[in-house]
Amino acid sequence: MKIFSGSLVIILSLLFISGCNGKGGSRKDSRTVNDTTAVPDTGFTGIKQYRSGNKLVKEVTFANGVREGLMKSFYMGGQVYQTFWYENGLREDSVRWYYLEGQLFRTTPYKHDTIDGIQKQFYRNGKLKAKIGYSKGMRTRFFQEFTADGKLFGPYPEITVTIQDNYRKNGAYTINLGLSDKDIGVKFFRGNFINERFDTTMCKYIKPSNGKSYIYMKKTAKPGPDHIDIIASMTTLFGNKYLEYKKIDLPYKDLN
Repeated sequence: MKIFSGSLVIILSLLFISGCNGKGGSRKDSRTVNDTTAVPDTGFTGIKQYRSGNKLVKEVTFANGVREGLMKSFYMGGQVYQTFWYENGLREDSVRWYYLEGQLFRTTPYKHDTIDGIQKQFYRNGKLKAKIGYSKGMRTRFFQEFTADGKLFGPYPEITVTIQDNYRKNGAYTINLGLSDKDIGVKFFRGNFINERFDTTMCKYIKPSNGKSYIYMKKTAKPGPDHIDIIASMTTLFGNKYLEYKKIDLPYKDLN
């Protein structure tokens, strides 16, 4: 009886170990299957056309539901207006704009859906009109415009400064801002280029008052800056935005 009981215990133990091994192997096989099973993609692959009435407005190339490859938009007469190149849903390479007659008007470089590089503009005769620098979606200081006969355009208006110094009287110091060419539209910002980029989130727009832009500073009990940085964004005769910088030194060290 004792021998039988001992044998039964041994047999049951072996069956338990075997069952555990079986369960472990089953989990491993199931995990392997789940890791290697491909989920069917139901996204559209091909070219979709978008229309306004009977007019073709846009053609977009998709791969598995994601923009991939060439996208075109059209003038109402059917001529190509813009072309974009997409990779995995993001704009890459150059975006191109065309004149109604078909000549290239502008190319804008993109990296990972963000403007980055030198944008170029062209006259209808194919000659270069402008080169404008961008970095990570922001304008840089690089800027060139050309006349229709190919000559480099310039110089551009400069930032002008007039001071109202009432520091001795009431502690006030006012910096009035302007341009040497008063006919050109301009916006002034307080700040500097960061890594050669014009970052509008880091530069404070100086809102005009009665058509005039100025910085009003007052004497304080705290140390102030020894200078201020100004960036002017002006519209050129070619319709582009030119950025001009000026450093203005302060004669007093407690203005804020």
